[in-house]
Amino acid sequence: SKFIQGLAIEIFLLAVYALSYDLIFGITGLLSFGHSMFFASGAYLTGIMLKSFGWSFWPTLGLILVVGVLQAMLFAVVLPRVKGITFALVTLGMASVFHIVIQSGELGDYTGADVGLQGVMPPDFLNPAAERLRFYFVALAFMFLVYLLYRRFVSSPTGRVCVAIRDNENRALMLGYNTFYFKLAALTLSSVTAALAGTLYVFYQPIVSPNVAGLGYTVTALLVILIGGVGTLNGALIGAAVFRLLDFGLRRYIGESASFINGAVYIAIVLFLPYGIVGTWKLKSFQLRQGWQRLLSYIKK
Repeated sequence: SKFIQGLAIEIFLLAVYALSYDLIFGITGLLSFGHSMFFASGAYLTGIMLKSFGWSFWPTLGLILVVGVLQAMLFAVVLPRVKGITFALVTLGMASVFHIVIQSGELGDYTGADVGLQGVMPPDFLNPAAERLRFYFVALAFMFLVYLLYRRFVSSPTGRVCVAIRDNENRALMLGYNTFYFKLAALTLSSVTAALAGTLYVFYQPIVSPNVAGLGYTVTALLVILIGGVGTLNGALIGAAVFRLLDFGLRRYIGESASFINGAVYIAIVLFLPYGIVGTWKLKSFQLRQGWQRLLSYIKK
């Protein structure tokens, strides 16, 4: 049961990370290739504060919130100047610099350089080694609260404008909305959420690899929401479960060939479910309902 709990915890944290990416990409329409920096900064900064500077949990949590806001401000500096693929490349450059910095030998005493950050002692009440079930419920509650918060944000007037920006930013500008502030709000909420997910991640994982700061981890979030459905929010939860369980099952029974099979499955999902699992279901649900009603009418006759 502890193994199942651990697998579920990984799904919960991945789902929160994917939700944070879906907010800026699927809801607001900002394609970012540097989203992993938000997650990695939360993980690394939490580990450094606890391990190297002896901070307690709550001051560290406050620092993570501040850093999450500052990261969003850093990305927002280029928002008025670049859009689309140019914004994606700029964010990729920022994240690449961060990735290089945490692997540098000068900071090796703090970040572990290429080896990764290890030896972080989580607080006693969130120690997964001794309190695995408690950590499981904390991660589950965190995912649930983030999902509800995002649902509330999307249905709010601010969220509605973010959706309008995704669909047609020029029209939103013509209607009198300063789209910069709405994109900044989405970026800030996304950054803080991803950083908090990184905090829980460093408590759960014995080693935080520098790979979590690389482009590949941003692509992981993109792949998760493509599987579940871009812009659906609940698709991020389903996509995280499918992604992690599929990867675990294939690696357990196939081994090294799992990566090839994984790639084939992802291609099949994109081809046959172009709007993701949840997106395709919402699109086809009305047709399915009509089909069932027609079938029931034939049975009654």
